[in-house]
Amino acid sequence: MSTLPQQKLDEVRSIFEAFLKKRNKRQTPERFSVLEEIYKTDDHVDADELYLRLKQDGTRVSRATVYNTLELLMECELVVRHQFGKNQAKYERAYSYWQHDHLICMDCNELFEFCDPRLQSIQEMVAEIYEFEIKHHSLNMYGHCIRENCPNRASEDEPEPAEASGS
Repeated sequence: MSTLPQQKLDEVRSIFEAFLKKRNKRQTPERFSVLEEIYKTDDHVDADELYLRLKQDGTRVSRATVYNTLELLMECELVVRHQFGKNQAKYERAYSYWQHDHLICMDCNELFEFCDPRLQSIQEMVAEIYEFEIKHHSLNMYGHCIRENCPNRASEDEPEPAEASGS
C-alpha cells in the first residue's frame, strides 16, 4: 500500500469531479471510491481485484460500476490500462506519476517497473524525425526471471525430456 499525500488525492478528485460535471455524469460515492482505491496502491490491479478490495473494505459497489468507472478514469487520463500478454488488463494510477516501462516474467507473472532516460531521448528523436506528437508510450519486455525465489522457475536439476527416437 502507498501513502498518497492528501493534496495529491484532492487534486485527482477535483479533476475527476470536473470531468464528470463536463460530461453530465453523476458524481457518486462509488465512483470516487474506485478512484481512491486505485490511487491508494502502487500495484497494477485488474478490475476484479479492485472490486474485491472495495467489497472487503465494506464499499457497496457493483462490478459493473468498477468497470465503468475505470473507463471514465482512463478517458480523463487519471488511470492507464496495460495488457500484459494474455492476462486480464491491469490498471494503474497515471496522474503526475513518472513514465516507466515493464519487465514481465512469463513464469510467475511478476511485474518489474524500470525507467531509463535514454528511452525518452529515443522517443523525442523518433517524434521529431516523423513529425509526430507522442502522447504516451508503452514498452513491455517478456522473459524468464532468474531469481532463486521465482515460484514457477524450472529447477536446473530437472532432466530435460528425452526426445523420441526414430528407430
